[in-house]
Amino acid sequence: MRYEGPIYRPPSEADSLLVQATVGCPHNKCSFCMTYKKGPPFRVRPVSEILEDLTEARRELGPGVHTLFFPAGDSLAMPTEELAQICAEAHKLFPHMERITVYAGVKSILKHGAEGLRRLKAAGLMRLHVGLESGHDPTLLRVKKGVTSAQQIQAGRMALEAGLELSLYVMLGLAGPDESQAHAKATAEVVNAINQAGALTLRLRTLLPKINTLLLHQINKGRFTLCTPQQTLAEAGAIIAALTGPLSLHSDHYTNHLNLAGRIPQDRDRLMGQIEAAGRLPRDAFRADFVGTQ
Repeated sequence: MRYEGPIYRPPSEADSLLVQATVGCPHNKCSFCMTYKKGPPFRVRPVSEILEDLTEARRELGPGVHTLFFPAGDSLAMPTEELAQICAEAHKLFPHMERITVYAGVKSILKHGAEGLRRLKAAGLMRLHVGLESGHDPTLLRVKKGVTSAQQIQAGRMALEAGLELSLYVMLGLAGPDESQAHAKATAEVVNAINQAGALTLRLRTLLPKINTLLLHQINKGRFTLCTPQQTLAEAGAIIAALTGPLSLHSDHYTNHLNLAGRIPQDRDRLMGQIEAAGRLPRDAFRADFVGTQ
């Protein structure tokens, strides 16, 4: 098995086989992200090499692999036929495969188009992890996300309509205290608009400044202020209150001040109660602010 550069995967893919199909991130401009700022540059690995790694995994692990994740910043940026080929081969090598998953950028979803996404679904790709971060256009522009809320909605609906599962990631605190509620309102609107095409999963993360990022430079220069834990919790509450559902919500990540999990709309009151109770706690009840190094 060959790996190059940082290898990241969502917490929900903790038990998955990890095989690199791409290296790096094709966008690599987000002001809050350090992952590939020092390289390696984005590239698609040759299909022959990917198939060699899948074959090696079959020799070492046998046929019993159930989940496979192709790590890197945006493995959906592969050409449709190449990604379809490796998905189909993975299902042949691992006949008990239940799920193949990738990180996916909004622009990559749109590039494949409806027909390409259906082709990937037919080949065995099942789930896309998409970092929306925000549905608030001024925030998306400020953090150099490279997409608009309208593109997010178009891409999300297209993926769901193709039959793919969709996990959307939202970053609490990304807009700072002044725009916190606007960020929450616009983000919930985007999620609701996407969800008209089918149920999805929403995963909450809390902004944590990272080394070697523009955002940390802005914080150090006094150009951006982090939200307090209470402000971040209020933002989460505003999002949850505005979601129409049906969807599954999780906040299973070390950056968060509160672990929330449930279904919307049926668990909304319980989740809001948890947020309200946590919001009354003193500052020292929550993790300290720190600069992340990974």
